[in-house]
Amino acid sequence: MGEWLNTFVTRNNRWASPKYLIGESYGTTRVSGLAYELQNSQWMYLNGVILVSPTELGIKRDGALSKALRWPYYAAAAWFHKKLPADLQSKDLEQMLPEVENFTMNELLPAIAKGSSIDPANKAAIIKKMARYSGLSETVISQNNLDISTSLFWKELLRDQGMTIGRLDSRYLGIDLRDGGERPDFNAELTSWLHSFTPAINYYYANELKYKSDVKYNMFGNVHPWDNSNDNTGYQLRQAMAANPFLHVMVQSGYYDGACDYFNAKYNMWQMDPSGKLAPRMSFKGYRSGHMMYLRKEDLIKANEDIRQFIKLSTPKPDQSAKY
Repeated sequence: MGEWLNTFVTRNNRWASPKYLIGESYGTTRVSGLAYELQNSQWMYLNGVILVSPTELGIKRDGALSKALRWPYYAAAAWFHKKLPADLQSKDLEQMLPEVENFTMNELLPAIAKGSSIDPANKAAIIKKMARYSGLSETVISQNNLDISTSLFWKELLRDQGMTIGRLDSRYLGIDLRDGGERPDFNAELTSWLHSFTPAINYYYANELKYKSDVKYNMFGNVHPWDNSNDNTGYQLRQAMAANPFLHVMVQSGYYDGACDYFNAKYNMWQMDPSGKLAPRMSFKGYRSGHMMYLRKEDLIKANEDIRQFIKLSTPKPDQSAKY
C-alpha cells in the first residue's frame, strides 16, 4: 500500500500537498500502521490521521481492564433507553458520562482487580454503583462476579420489555425467540442496515453506473480468521507522531457503539501517549450514535465539520519548519 501511495502521489504531482489518512473500524488498524510505514519506507510525512470507531490498535487490556472499560458505554446505552435513575437521566448525556468515567477508572477498576480479596462491604457498594450506572440489577451483576460481557448487556438491559439492543449501535432493538439466555439471537442494527443498503447499492450499480452483472454484491463478510497477534499499530502511530511534529490524530467515536466503544478509544489515546507530550496534537470527538455515526444526520453534519476544522488546525503555516 505504501508503494502504491508513493506512485499515486508522484504521478499526480501531490508531494507538496497536505496528506491525510482516514480509517474506520478495522481500517483504523491499517491507517495507524500505514502512517508509520509511509514515513519509514516512503519518506512521506502526513499531516493527519483520523480514526473512526477505532479498534484496540494492538494495545492490550486483558483481565480487569477489559471488564471495567466497558462501563461508560453501558451507561450511555442505558441513558438512551431511559434505564438510569432519575437524577442521571435528567442530565445531558455528555454531562453524565464524566461521572461514570471517573467511577470506572478510580473505583471499578481497582475493585475488579482485587477479585476475591475485596472487602465485602466495598464489593456491595461497588455493585450498587455498577447497577446505578448501567441500568442492570444488582443481582445480575453479583451473579456474574462484576463481569458483565457485552453480549449479556445487550440481552439484559431491556429483558423486562422483551427486547434486545444492538451491538454496533445500541439504539436499535431486536426480538429474540426466548427472553431467557445470555446473548441476542442477532444484531438488530446490522439487519436494519443491510435491509436499507442492499437495494440501494444494487440499484445504483445497475441504473446509475449502468453496470450489469449476475455476480452478487457482498454487503457483509466474515473477517475471520484474522491474525492480529503482531498488531502493534497503536504504538507505531505514536512513533510516527513523535518523529513528525506536523502529524495530528483525531478520534471519532459514537457513544452507542458497543463493538468499538468510545471509552476504549480514549484508553488507546492515553496509552499511546503516557507522557502527555503528544496531547496537543491528539483530539477526541464523540457522537450520539453508533459505529457509523454518519447514519444520524446531525452527526453526519457534525463529523464533517469536525474533519474540516481538523484539517485547518493541522495544516502548517507558511514557512513553518518541521521541527520541535
